[in-house]
Amino acid sequence: MSAQHGSTPAAWAAVLIVLIGFTVGSIGVILGPNWVLFWIGCALLPVALVVGKVMQAAGLGTDRRRIHEPHQ
Repeated sequence: MSAQHGSTPAAWAAVLIVLIGFTVGSIGVILGPNWVLFWIGCALLPVALVVGKVMQAAGLGTDRRRIHEPHQ
């Protein structure tokens, strides 16, 4: 079995939330600046970390112990 190198539902969900957070924050800075929108974008970044870890714990991420096992 080959390593997935982060191509898992947990990784994709975390990256998608980070991209949305940066986009919302960037739009908030460009429009004014609109600090409420900026801070909403910033608040999405730790949410991405939590979502990624919860999904990984639920079995939707890469098990780091299996990546470094020798191939049989």
